[in-house]
Amino acid sequence: MSTLIDFDQSGSGPHLLLVHSLLTERSVFDLVLPRLAARYRVTRINLPGFGKSPPLVLHSLADHADHVARVMDELKLPKDTTVFGNGFGAFVCLELAIRHGKRFGRLIVADTLAAFPELGRNAFRGMADRVSKDGMAVILDTAIGRMFPPRFAAEHEQIVAARKAALAKVDAPCFARACLALASMDLTDKVPGIRNATLVLCGALDQTTPPALARELAKRIPGARYEEIPESGHCPMLEQPERLVQLLTSR
Repeated sequence: MSTLIDFDQSGSGPHLLLVHSLLTERSVFDLVLPRLAARYRVTRINLPGFGKSPPLVLHSLADHADHVARVMDELKLPKDTTVFGNGFGAFVCLELAIRHGKRFGRLIVADTLAAFPELGRNAFRGMADRVSKDGMAVILDTAIGRMFPPRFAAEHEQIVAARKAALAKVDAPCFARACLALASMDLTDKVPGIRNATLVLCGALDQTTPPALARELAKRIPGARYEEIPESGHCPMLEQPERLVQLLTSR
């Protein structure tokens, strides 16, 4: 067991690393895991302070990317590993490609962008401030609103309850630092340097990282392909799992 991170591995075949978003942890991949593990050796990780991963003081996306690179080394993931990240995990994976692109193969990112507009930055600063003062419970409803379209949330009460329960256990200082990392992030001038074969995905209903900005990101990465996921918000693993599996397993 890695001392750096909480993880699990299943399946056999080419390696696939899954990195969760700011508002989830590795169990968010439960619905897609059986189908992915039928084709891949799948590694799911929890970022520091999420799930059972111990907290670490990581201030920037670069810090998180360097941490993931160390974990990949410790787990001996091969250099042709496909890396997939959603939301915050996608931002970390973009930075991983920028800083450690030769460490892995294909890059797939879902619901991400190069830089948030000021309104988005302020939202992350606000969440960081609230969590630092009052703990994770105060942002649970806000988190669900960012994660799911209203109709999906209303029709899937069990999923919403499970996501709230998991998010409530996240280490508050780690969460706040991740929010501030997103608030200060600007990868606009860096992503053109990515050389990994890249697929950018976005839920058509995503209001947290809107499709227009995800498309713009894809245009900035040489050779990147963009695919939009109908009837999905920020969390395709739960909202459109079958379509996500199709996209992750296509070439």
